[in-house]
Amino acid sequence: MTRKQVEGFFSTLQAINPEPKGELEYVNPYTLLVAVALSAQATDTGVNKATRALFQRVDTPEKMLELGEEGLRQHIRTIGLFNTKARNIMALSQILVRDHNSTVPRNRDILETLPGVGRKTANVVLNIAFGEPTIAVDTHLFRVANRTGMAAGKTPLAVEKKLETVIPARFRQHAHHWLILHGRYTCKARTPACDRCSVKEWCNWSEREAKAIHGKARSASRSRS
Repeated sequence: MTRKQVEGFFSTLQAINPEPKGELEYVNPYTLLVAVALSAQATDTGVNKATRALFQRVDTPEKMLELGEEGLRQHIRTIGLFNTKARNIMALSQILVRDHNSTVPRNRDILETLPGVGRKTANVVLNIAFGEPTIAVDTHLFRVANRTGMAAGKTPLAVEKKLETVIPARFRQHAHHWLILHGRYTCKARTPACDRCSVKEWCNWSEREAKAIHGKARSASRSRS
């Protein structure tokens, strides 16, 4: 993508949705950290269903430790990998209490030392909880960045670093939300909705590629019927 294309892409998304929000429900930085950690290989909708009752009872690391690992499992058992996630959340809660005065650190390197917290989780927390202009690369954003030609890369980190160089500063705070939402609801993996895409004039995805993926989707639909 050229600089003009990137400007047009984000200007359009900004006009449609000036203040995009993440879809995970939380009440403070700690519960946001827990929700994002739970969302790995799970949907935001599924995490929200599991955490609504949990966060009414638990909103600090101390309360999580009081609940205990088994109690946490009962709340999140509908989420994939819930046993591992429960262990990680209990461990990171203990570290927050012991080493960080029960607060979530505003530092990516420190966040990434917590059990179950990787770069994407750290970036989400920094962006939403602390207003940092970080870019959290999930599968939706990775796809959009590569498909549009905005930031081609073979790894999430490569895409993140490229986006940091091409996205104008005024868009960077909300950029990852716009890209994730666009990938989740419009530029979908198997059936991208190019016909109703608001930013298609700025996209470098070729017409041949679009027709090919739509053709595969139609063939798969016919074979299932």
